[in-house]
Amino acid sequence: MSAVTEAMAGVVGAANITSGAAVSDDYSHDECLTTPGRAPVAVVRPGTTDEVAGIVSVALEHGAPLTARGSGTGLSGACVPVEGGVVVSFERMDAILDIDERNHVAVVQPGVRLETLDHALAPHGLVYPVFPGEQSASLGGNVATNAGGMRAVRHGVTRHHILGLEAVLGSGEVIRTGGRFVKATAGYDLTQLIVGSEGTLALVCEATLRLQPRPDHSVTLLAPFATLEQVATAVPPVVASGLAPLMVEYIDLLTMGAITANAGIELGIPHAVRDTALAYLVVVLDNHRDDRLAEDAEALAVLLDGLGALDVYVLPAVTGGQLIEARERAFWSAKAAGADDIIDVVVPRASIPEYLARVGELAAGSASLVVGCGHAGDGNVHLSVFQPDTEVRHHLVGDIITTGVGFGGAVSGEHGIGREKKGYFLATEDPVKLELMHRIKSAFDPAGLLNPGVIFD
Repeated sequence: MSAVTEAMAGVVGAANITSGAAVSDDYSHDECLTTPGRAPVAVVRPGTTDEVAGIVSVALEHGAPLTARGSGTGLSGACVPVEGGVVVSFERMDAILDIDERNHVAVVQPGVRLETLDHALAPHGLVYPVFPGEQSASLGGNVATNAGGMRAVRHGVTRHHILGLEAVLGSGEVIRTGGRFVKATAGYDLTQLIVGSEGTLALVCEATLRLQPRPDHSVTLLAPFATLEQVATAVPPVVASGLAPLMVEYIDLLTMGAITANAGIELGIPHAVRDTALAYLVVVLDNHRDDRLAEDAEALAVLLDGLGALDVYVLPAVTGGQLIEARERAFWSAKAAGADDIIDVVVPRASIPEYLARVGELAAGSASLVVGCGHAGDGNVHLSVFQPDTEVRHHLVGDIITTGVGFGGAVSGEHGIGREKKGYFLATEDPVKLELMHRIKSAFDPAGLLNPGVIFD
Protein backbone atom coordinates (compact mmCIF):
# COMPACT_ATOMS: atom_id res chain seq x y z
CA MET A 1 0.00 0.00 0.00
CA SER A 2 3.00 2.32 0.24
CA ALA A 3 2.80 2.74 -3.52
CA VAL A 4 -0.85 3.73 -3.23
CA THR A 5 -0.28 6.28 -0.48
CA GLU A 6 2.71 7.70 -2.30
CA ALA A 7 0.70 8.09 -5.49
CA MET A 8 -2.25 9.66 -3.66
CA ALA A 9 0.09 12.00 -1.82
CA GLY A 10 1.21 13.14 -5.24
CA VAL A 11 -2.42 14.05 -6.00
CA VAL A 12 -3.41 15.87 -2.77
CA GLY A 13 -0.06 16.74 -1.19
CA ALA A 14 1.72 14.87 1.60
CA ALA A 15 0.05 17.02 4.26
CA ASN A 16 -3.39 15.76 3.19
CA ILE A 17 -2.87 12.03 3.55
CA THR A 18 -2.43 9.98 6.71
CA SER A 19 -1.50 6.31 6.76
CA GLY A 20 -0.74 3.40 9.04
CA ALA A 21 -0.64 3.92 12.78
CA ALA A 22 -1.07 7.67 12.36
CA VAL A 23 -4.71 7.22 11.23
CA SER A 24 -7.12 8.29 13.98
CA ASP A 25 -9.60 5.71 15.26
CA ASP A 26 -12.40 8.16 14.32
CA TYR A 27 -12.00 7.14 10.68
CA SER A 28 -12.63 3.46 11.43
CA HIS A 29 -16.33 3.70 12.30
CA ASP A 30 -19.52 5.74 12.33
CA GLU A 31 -22.18 5.86 15.09
CA CYS A 32 -23.69 2.44 14.34
CA LEU A 33 -23.91 0.45 17.59
CA THR A 34 -23.39 -2.98 16.07
CA THR A 35 -20.88 -2.72 13.22
CA PRO A 36 -17.28 -3.05 14.46
CA GLY A 37 -14.82 -0.46 13.25
CA ARG A 38 -12.00 -1.23 10.86
CA ALA A 39 -8.95 0.95 10.41
CA PRO A 40 -8.21 2.05 6.82
CA VAL A 41 -4.69 1.82 5.50
CA ALA A 42 -4.89 5.52 4.72
CA VAL A 43 -7.10 8.59 4.92
CA VAL A 44 -6.89 10.99 2.00
CA ARG A 45 -8.38 14.50 2.16
CA PRO A 46 -8.98 16.01 -1.30
CA GLY A 47 -9.60 19.71 -1.77
CA THR A 48 -11.06 19.81 -5.30
CA THR A 49 -13.05 17.69 -7.74
CA ASP A 50 -9.90 17.22 -9.83
CA GLU A 51 -8.14 15.78 -6.80
CA VAL A 52 -11.03 13.40 -6.17
CA ALA A 53 -10.80 12.23 -9.78
CA GLY A 54 -7.05 11.79 -9.33
CA ILE A 55 -7.63 9.68 -6.21
CA VAL A 56 -10.03 7.42 -8.11
CA SER A 57 -7.49 7.05 -10.94
CA VAL A 58 -4.83 5.94 -8.46
CA ALA A 59 -7.28 3.53 -6.83
CA LEU A 60 -8.10 2.01 -10.22
CA GLU A 61 -4.43 1.57 -11.02
CA HIS A 62 -3.72 -0.21 -7.73
CA GLY A 63 -7.07 -1.88 -7.04
CA ALA A 64 -7.56 0.05 -3.80
CA PRO A 65 -11.14 0.19 -2.40
CA LEU A 66 -12.42 3.69 -1.56
CA THR A 67 -14.92 4.64 1.16
CA ALA A 68 -16.31 8.18 1.21
CA ARG A 69 -16.69 9.86 4.60
CA GLY A 70 -18.42 13.03 5.71
CA SER A 71 -18.84 13.69 9.44
CA GLY A 72 -19.18 10.05 10.44
CA THR A 73 -22.63 10.52 12.03
CA GLY A 74 -24.31 7.66 10.15
CA LEU A 75 -26.09 4.83 11.96
CA SER A 76 -25.68 1.88 9.58
CA GLY A 77 -21.94 1.35 9.21
CA ALA A 78 -21.88 2.78 5.69
CA CYS A 79 -18.54 4.56 6.09
CA VAL A 80 -16.67 1.68 7.71
CA PRO A 81 -13.89 0.81 5.25
CA VAL A 82 -13.00 -2.66 4.04
CA GLU A 83 -9.70 -4.25 4.89
CA GLY A 84 -6.97 -2.66 2.82
CA GLY A 85 -9.26 0.24 1.96
CA VAL A 86 -8.72 3.97 1.78
CA VAL A 87 -11.07 6.51 3.34
CA VAL A 88 -11.77 9.59 1.24
CA SER A 89 -12.59 12.26 3.81
CA PHE A 90 -14.28 15.41 2.52
CA GLU A 91 -13.39 17.56 5.53
CA ARG A 92 -11.36 19.98 3.39
CA MET A 93 -14.15 20.38 0.82
CA ASP A 94 -16.39 22.36 3.16
CA ALA A 95 -17.15 25.58 1.26
CA ILE A 96 -20.53 27.17 0.58
CA LEU A 97 -19.87 28.16 -3.03
CA ASP A 98 -22.97 30.26 -3.66
CA ILE A 99 -26.24 31.40 -2.09
CA ASP A 100 -28.52 32.35 -4.97
CA GLU A 101 -31.43 34.32 -3.48
CA ARG A 102 -33.24 34.83 -6.78
CA ASN A 103 -33.43 31.12 -7.56
CA HIS A 104 -33.64 29.95 -3.92
CA VAL A 105 -30.57 27.77 -4.41
CA ALA A 106 -27.35 27.09 -2.55
CA VAL A 107 -24.31 25.37 -4.05
CA VAL A 108 -22.15 23.57 -1.51
CA GLN A 109 -19.27 21.16 -1.23
CA PRO A 110 -19.91 17.82 0.50
CA GLY A 111 -18.03 18.64 3.69
CA VAL A 112 -20.32 21.54 4.62
CA ARG A 113 -22.10 20.84 7.91
CA LEU A 114 -25.81 21.45 8.29
CA GLU A 115 -25.32 23.88 11.18
CA THR A 116 -22.86 25.92 9.12
CA LEU A 117 -25.25 26.11 6.18
CA ASP A 118 -28.18 27.06 8.41
CA HIS A 119 -26.27 29.93 9.99
CA ALA A 120 -25.22 31.18 6.57
CA LEU A 121 -28.78 31.08 5.19
CA ALA A 122 -30.50 32.80 8.13
CA PRO A 123 -29.52 36.38 7.16
CA HIS A 124 -31.00 35.74 3.70
CA GLY A 125 -34.36 34.66 5.12
CA LEU A 126 -33.87 31.19 3.60
CA VAL A 127 -33.58 27.68 5.00
CA TYR A 128 -32.46 24.28 3.79
CA PRO A 129 -35.39 22.36 5.29
CA VAL A 130 -33.84 18.93 5.81
CA PHE A 131 -33.00 18.53 9.51
CA PRO A 132 -32.07 14.86 10.15
CA GLY A 133 -31.46 15.37 13.85
CA GLU A 134 -27.68 15.82 13.89
CA GLN A 135 -26.62 19.29 12.84
CA SER A 136 -22.96 18.32 12.71
CA ALA A 137 -23.81 15.98 9.82
CA SER A 138 -22.37 16.87 6.42
CA LEU A 139 -24.31 17.57 3.24
CA GLY A 140 -22.36 14.84 1.48
CA GLY A 141 -23.45 12.32 4.09
CA ASN A 142 -27.04 13.51 3.80
CA VAL A 143 -26.94 13.00 0.03
CA ALA A 144 -25.40 9.55 0.48
CA THR A 145 -28.15 8.32 2.82
CA ASN A 146 -31.06 10.41 1.51
CA ALA A 147 -31.43 11.78 5.05
CA GLY A 148 -34.85 12.80 6.30
CA GLY A 149 -35.64 13.98 9.80
CA MET A 150 -38.51 15.57 11.63
CA ARG A 151 -39.45 18.08 8.93
CA ALA A 152 -40.05 15.42 6.29
CA VAL A 153 -43.79 15.41 6.95
CA ARG A 154 -43.97 18.76 5.15
CA HIS A 155 -40.76 19.17 3.21
CA GLY A 156 -39.86 15.62 2.27
CA VAL A 157 -36.36 14.16 2.41
CA THR A 158 -32.97 15.02 0.92
CA ARG A 159 -33.79 13.85 -2.60
CA HIS A 160 -36.62 16.41 -2.80
CA HIS A 161 -34.08 19.22 -2.31
CA ILE A 162 -31.12 18.11 -4.46
CA LEU A 163 -31.37 19.85 -7.81
CA GLY A 164 -28.00 18.80 -9.16
CA LEU A 165 -24.66 17.19 -8.37
CA GLU A 166 -21.07 17.14 -9.48
CA ALA A 167 -19.63 13.69 -8.88
CA VAL A 168 -16.74 11.42 -9.76
CA LEU A 169 -17.74 7.96 -10.96
CA GLY A 170 -15.88 4.76 -10.13
CA SER A 171 -14.36 5.00 -13.59
CA GLY A 172 -12.71 8.31 -12.69
CA GLU A 173 -15.02 10.27 -14.98
CA VAL A 174 -16.56 13.52 -13.71
CA ILE A 175 -20.25 14.18 -14.35
CA ARG A 176 -22.51 17.14 -13.60
CA THR A 177 -26.22 16.47 -13.25
CA GLY A 178 -29.25 18.75 -12.95
CA GLY A 179 -28.90 22.47 -12.35
CA ARG A 180 -30.59 25.53 -10.86
CA PHE A 181 -34.03 24.51 -12.03
CA VAL A 182 -36.78 22.48 -10.38
CA LYS A 183 -38.01 20.28 -13.20
CA ALA A 184 -36.68 18.59 -16.31
CA THR A 185 -37.54 15.67 -18.56
CA ALA A 186 -34.22 15.05 -20.23
CA GLY A 187 -33.33 11.39 -20.03
CA TYR A 188 -32.65 9.33 -16.93
CA ASP A 189 -32.45 11.20 -13.64
CA LEU A 190 -28.85 10.50 -12.64
CA THR A 191 -29.07 12.90 -9.72
CA GLN A 192 -31.66 10.76 -7.99
CA LEU A 193 -29.76 7.56 -8.70
CA ILE A 194 -26.79 8.92 -6.78
CA VAL A 195 -28.86 10.30 -3.88
CA GLY A 196 -29.20 7.53 -1.33
CA SER A 197 -26.59 5.28 -2.94
CA GLU A 198 -24.34 5.43 0.15
CA GLY A 199 -21.16 6.17 -1.77
CA THR A 200 -21.41 3.02 -3.90
CA LEU A 201 -22.02 4.74 -7.26
CA ALA A 202 -20.02 7.97 -7.16
CA LEU A 203 -18.11 10.39 -4.95
CA VAL A 204 -20.19 13.57 -4.63
CA CYS A 205 -18.05 16.71 -4.89
CA GLU A 206 -20.72 19.43 -5.11
CA ALA A 207 -24.46 19.67 -4.53
CA THR A 208 -27.01 22.23 -5.71
CA LEU A 209 -29.66 22.56 -3.02
CA ARG A 210 -33.24 23.77 -3.21
CA LEU A 211 -34.05 26.30 -0.48
CA GLN A 212 -37.27 27.51 1.14
CA PRO A 213 -38.32 30.83 2.74
CA ARG A 214 -37.60 30.82 6.48
CA PRO A 215 -40.79 31.39 8.54
CA ASP A 216 -40.61 34.01 11.28
CA HIS A 217 -42.77 32.32 13.93
CA SER A 218 -43.26 28.79 15.27
CA VAL A 219 -45.03 27.06 18.14
CA THR A 220 -44.74 23.60 19.72
CA LEU A 221 -47.79 21.72 20.99
CA LEU A 222 -47.47 18.72 23.29
CA ALA A 223 -50.35 16.28 23.64
CA PRO A 224 -50.13 13.37 26.11
CA PHE A 225 -52.26 10.29 25.37
CA ALA A 226 -53.24 7.30 27.48
CA THR A 227 -51.92 4.81 24.92
CA LEU A 228 -49.42 4.69 22.10
CA GLU A 229 -52.18 3.39 19.85
CA GLN A 230 -54.19 6.59 20.42
CA VAL A 231 -51.17 8.67 19.47
CA ALA A 232 -50.61 6.72 16.28
CA THR A 233 -54.31 6.87 15.41
CA ALA A 234 -54.31 10.66 15.83
CA VAL A 235 -51.53 11.20 13.30
CA PRO A 236 -53.47 10.87 9.99
CA PRO A 237 -56.15 13.41 11.04
CA VAL A 238 -53.46 15.87 12.14
CA VAL A 239 -51.61 15.55 8.82
CA ALA A 240 -54.90 15.87 6.90
CA SER A 241 -56.08 18.88 8.91
CA GLY A 242 -54.87 21.46 6.41
CA LEU A 243 -52.67 23.07 9.07
CA ALA A 244 -49.48 21.87 7.30
CA PRO A 245 -47.53 20.91 10.44
CA LEU A 246 -43.76 21.25 10.22
CA MET A 247 -43.22 18.26 12.53
CA VAL A 248 -45.43 15.46 13.83
CA GLU A 249 -43.50 13.28 16.25
CA TYR A 250 -44.51 10.49 18.60
CA ILE A 251 -42.51 9.73 21.75
CA ASP A 252 -43.28 6.82 24.05
CA LEU A 253 -43.24 7.13 27.83
CA LEU A 254 -39.79 5.69 28.50
CA THR A 255 -38.15 7.65 25.71
CA MET A 256 -39.78 10.91 26.84
CA GLY A 257 -38.50 10.31 30.36
CA ALA A 258 -34.99 9.61 29.11
CA ILE A 259 -34.63 12.55 26.73
CA THR A 260 -36.12 15.14 29.13
CA ALA A 261 -34.00 13.87 32.02
CA ASN A 262 -30.82 13.96 29.93
CA ALA A 263 -31.61 17.50 28.74
CA GLY A 264 -32.82 18.72 32.15
CA ILE A 265 -36.18 19.84 30.74
CA GLU A 266 -39.25 20.45 32.90
CA LEU A 267 -42.38 20.35 30.73
CA GLY A 268 -44.77 21.48 33.47
CA ILE A 269 -47.22 18.60 32.99
CA PRO A 270 -49.34 17.96 36.10
CA HIS A 271 -48.65 14.70 37.93
CA ALA A 272 -52.20 13.47 37.35
CA VAL A 273 -51.71 13.71 33.58
CA ARG A 274 -48.13 12.50 33.62
CA ASP A 275 -49.05 9.40 35.62
CA THR A 276 -51.74 8.49 33.07
CA ALA A 277 -49.91 9.21 29.82
CA LEU A 278 -48.11 6.37 28.09
CA ALA A 279 -47.17 8.31 24.95
CA TYR A 280 -46.92 11.84 23.58
CA LEU A 281 -47.55 13.58 20.30
CA VAL A 282 -45.38 16.62 19.54
CA VAL A 283 -46.53 18.92 16.74
CA VAL A 284 -44.71 22.01 15.52
CA LEU A 285 -46.47 24.66 13.46
CA ASP A 286 -44.89 27.69 11.81
CA ASN A 287 -46.03 30.72 9.86
CA HIS A 288 -44.83 34.07 8.61
CA ARG A 289 -47.60 35.79 10.62
CA ASP A 290 -47.97 35.46 14.37
CA ASP A 291 -51.75 35.98 14.38
CA ARG A 292 -52.33 33.19 11.86
CA LEU A 293 -50.02 30.92 13.83
CA ALA A 294 -52.10 31.49 16.95
CA GLU A 295 -55.28 30.60 15.07
CA ASP A 296 -53.69 27.43 13.72
CA ALA A 297 -52.45 26.43 17.19
CA GLU A 298 -55.93 26.85 18.62
CA ALA A 299 -57.49 24.79 15.83
CA LEU A 300 -54.92 22.04 16.35
CA ALA A 301 -55.53 21.98 20.10
CA VAL A 302 -59.26 21.50 19.51
CA LEU A 303 -58.54 18.71 17.02
CA LEU A 304 -56.17 16.90 19.41
CA ASP A 305 -58.68 17.17 22.23
CA GLY A 306 -61.29 15.54 20.03
CA LEU A 307 -58.84 12.78 19.14
CA GLY A 308 -58.54 11.74 22.79
CA ALA A 309 -55.58 13.73 24.11
CA LEU A 310 -55.48 13.89 27.91
CA ASP A 311 -54.66 17.58 27.55
CA VAL A 312 -52.91 19.88 25.08
CA TYR A 313 -50.04 22.17 26.07
CA VAL A 314 -48.70 25.07 24.05
CA LEU A 315 -45.10 25.09 25.22
CA PRO A 316 -43.16 28.29 25.87
CA ALA A 317 -40.76 29.02 23.00
CA VAL A 318 -37.66 28.11 24.98
CA THR A 319 -39.15 24.87 26.32
CA GLY A 320 -40.46 23.90 22.91
CA GLY A 321 -37.05 24.42 21.39
CA GLN A 322 -35.42 22.38 24.13
CA LEU A 323 -37.87 19.52 23.64
CA ILE A 324 -37.26 19.40 19.88
CA GLU A 325 -33.51 19.46 20.46
CA ALA A 326 -33.85 16.67 23.03
CA ARG A 327 -35.92 14.64 20.57
CA GLU A 328 -33.20 15.13 17.96
CA ARG A 329 -30.72 13.72 20.48
CA ALA A 330 -32.83 10.65 21.26
CA PHE A 331 -30.16 8.38 19.77
CA TRP A 332 -27.61 9.61 22.29
CA SER A 333 -30.07 9.07 25.14
CA ALA A 334 -30.68 5.50 23.97
CA LYS A 335 -26.95 4.91 23.60
CA ALA A 336 -26.30 6.25 27.10
CA ALA A 337 -29.03 3.96 28.45
CA GLY A 338 -27.27 0.93 26.99
CA ALA A 339 -29.33 0.21 23.85
CA ASP A 340 -27.96 -2.72 21.89
CA ASP A 341 -29.29 -1.60 18.50
CA ILE A 342 -31.13 1.29 16.85
CA ILE A 343 -33.34 0.64 13.84
CA ASP A 344 -35.58 2.83 11.70
CA VAL A 345 -38.34 1.10 9.80
CA VAL A 346 -40.83 3.04 7.68
CA VAL A 347 -44.44 1.96 7.17
CA PRO A 348 -47.51 3.73 5.76
CA ARG A 349 -48.47 6.15 8.52
CA ALA A 350 -52.00 4.73 8.79
CA SER A 351 -50.40 1.36 9.66
CA ILE A 352 -48.39 2.69 12.60
CA PRO A 353 -50.88 1.62 15.34
CA GLU A 354 -51.07 -1.99 14.16
CA TYR A 355 -47.34 -2.12 13.43
CA LEU A 356 -46.33 -0.85 16.87
CA ALA A 357 -48.71 -3.30 18.52
CA ARG A 358 -47.02 -6.12 16.62
CA VAL A 359 -43.57 -4.82 17.62
CA GLY A 360 -44.68 -4.92 21.25
CA GLU A 361 -45.70 -8.54 20.86
CA LEU A 362 -42.38 -9.44 19.26
CA ALA A 363 -40.46 -7.70 22.05
CA ALA A 364 -42.45 -9.50 24.75
CA GLY A 365 -42.03 -12.83 23.00
CA SER A 366 -38.25 -12.48 23.04
CA ALA A 367 -38.02 -11.02 26.57
CA SER A 368 -36.63 -7.81 25.10
CA LEU A 369 -37.30 -4.13 25.70
CA VAL A 370 -38.10 -2.12 22.57
CA VAL A 371 -38.89 1.57 23.00
CA GLY A 372 -38.73 4.58 20.77
CA CYS A 373 -40.08 7.57 18.99
CA GLY A 374 -40.44 8.53 15.40
CA HIS A 375 -41.48 10.78 12.58
CA ALA A 376 -45.11 9.80 12.89
CA GLY A 377 -46.17 12.15 10.12
CA ASP A 378 -44.32 10.10 7.51
CA GLY A 379 -44.43 6.66 9.12
CA ASN A 380 -40.75 6.51 10.07
CA VAL A 381 -40.50 4.52 13.30
CA HIS A 382 -37.26 4.70 15.32
CA LEU A 383 -36.79 1.87 17.80
CA SER A 384 -34.16 1.27 20.48
CA VAL A 385 -33.66 -2.44 21.12
CA PHE A 386 -32.40 -3.61 24.50
CA GLN A 387 -31.41 -7.27 24.16
CA PRO A 388 -27.79 -8.20 24.93
CA ASP A 389 -28.02 -11.73 23.51
CA THR A 390 -26.69 -11.33 19.96
CA GLU A 391 -28.60 -14.26 18.48
CA VAL A 392 -31.91 -13.35 20.11
CA ARG A 393 -31.49 -9.73 19.04
CA HIS A 394 -30.68 -10.68 15.46
CA HIS A 395 -33.87 -12.69 15.13
CA LEU A 396 -35.92 -9.98 16.87
CA VAL A 397 -34.62 -7.20 14.64
CA GLY A 398 -35.20 -9.38 11.60
CA ASP A 399 -38.78 -10.01 12.69
CA ILE A 400 -39.38 -6.30 13.37
CA ILE A 401 -38.04 -5.33 9.94
CA THR A 402 -39.82 -8.14 8.09
CA THR A 403 -43.08 -7.18 9.79
CA GLY A 404 -42.62 -3.56 8.67
CA VAL A 405 -41.97 -4.64 5.09
CA GLY A 406 -45.07 -6.81 5.31
CA PHE A 407 -47.10 -3.71 6.16
CA GLY A 408 -45.97 -2.17 2.88
CA GLY A 409 -42.93 -0.46 4.39
CA ALA A 410 -39.17 -0.57 3.91
CA VAL A 411 -36.09 -1.69 5.81
CA SER A 412 -34.96 1.87 6.47
CA GLY A 413 -36.55 5.28 6.24
CA GLU A 414 -33.41 7.41 6.51
CA HIS A 415 -30.49 5.65 8.21
CA GLY A 416 -29.67 3.64 5.10
CA ILE A 417 -28.57 0.03 4.63
CA GLY A 418 -24.82 0.33 5.10
CA ARG A 419 -23.16 -2.84 6.34
CA GLU A 420 -25.38 -3.47 9.34
CA LYS A 421 -28.80 -3.74 7.66
CA LYS A 422 -27.52 -5.38 4.47
CA GLY A 423 -28.62 -8.88 5.43
CA TYR A 424 -32.16 -7.76 6.23
CA PHE A 425 -32.32 -5.76 3.00
CA LEU A 426 -31.16 -8.66 0.83
CA ALA A 427 -33.59 -11.02 2.56
CA THR A 428 -36.65 -8.83 1.99
CA GLU A 429 -36.02 -7.16 -1.38
CA ASP A 430 -37.25 -8.41 -4.75
CA PRO A 431 -34.42 -10.43 -6.40
CA VAL A 432 -35.19 -8.88 -9.79
CA LYS A 433 -34.71 -5.41 -8.35
CA LEU A 434 -31.50 -6.48 -6.63
CA GLU A 435 -30.08 -7.76 -9.91
CA LEU A 436 -30.98 -4.47 -11.60
CA MET A 437 -29.25 -2.57 -8.80
CA HIS A 438 -26.14 -4.71 -9.34
CA ARG A 439 -26.14 -3.77 -13.02
CA ILE A 440 -26.51 -0.06 -12.17
CA LYS A 441 -23.60 -0.40 -9.74
CA SER A 442 -21.47 -1.96 -12.46
CA ALA A 443 -22.26 0.87 -14.88
CA PHE A 444 -21.23 3.57 -12.42
CA ASP A 445 -18.37 1.67 -10.78
CA PRO A 446 -17.11 -1.02 -13.18
CA ALA A 447 -14.16 -2.04 -10.99
CA GLY A 448 -16.29 -2.25 -7.84
CA LEU A 449 -13.98 0.00 -5.82
CA LEU A 450 -16.53 2.43 -4.35
CA ASN A 451 -17.61 1.39 -0.86
CA PRO A 452 -17.58 -2.36 -1.54
CA GLY A 453 -19.62 -4.42 0.90
CA VAL A 454 -22.18 -1.65 1.49
CA ILE A 455 -25.78 -2.42 0.40
CA PHE A 456 -24.53 -5.51 -1.50
CA ASP A 457 -22.12 -8.30 -0.59
